[in-house]
Amino acid sequence: MKIVKIIALILVVAFVGIQFMSTERNQSDVIPKTDFLLLNNPPENISTLLQESCYDCHSNNTQYPWYNKVQPIAWYLESHISEGKAELNFNKWADYSDRRKKSKLKSVINQIEDDKMPLKSYTFIHSNAVFTNTEKQEIIKYFNQLKDSLN
Repeated sequence: MKIVKIIALILVVAFVGIQFMSTERNQSDVIPKTDFLLLNNPPENISTLLQESCYDCHSNNTQYPWYNKVQPIAWYLESHISEGKAELNFNKWADYSDRRKKSKLKSVINQIEDDKMPLKSYTFIHSNAVFTNTEKQEIIKYFNQLKDSLN
């Protein structure tokens, strides 16, 4: 019984200790001139969908939930955000070549069609980020038109 108490105490001390380890926050007050929404000026419904369902992980400005201050959850979130931005960063849209933009749009379309994006782990907490069938069709149509307009 004494061993269990010692292990529990060690775990509590470790949990409290990691709370003092902060993560780098993905937040910016500046919307760069290279941003997807500024450059393409999509219809308001598409813009809203992208901001609610994509921009937290695929831009330089994440709207963090309250639980991002709790470790190890913050590390988990930052890992997902870093991976998302490495794959596609809407704030750097103008920096991509037309060929790369087409490739990114094809990938986004496929992932939305296959219900791989937004991630289930994200939509579990952010229910407003779930695409309805109509929204899926609207955003896919928009991305296809955009893809077809590129050289």
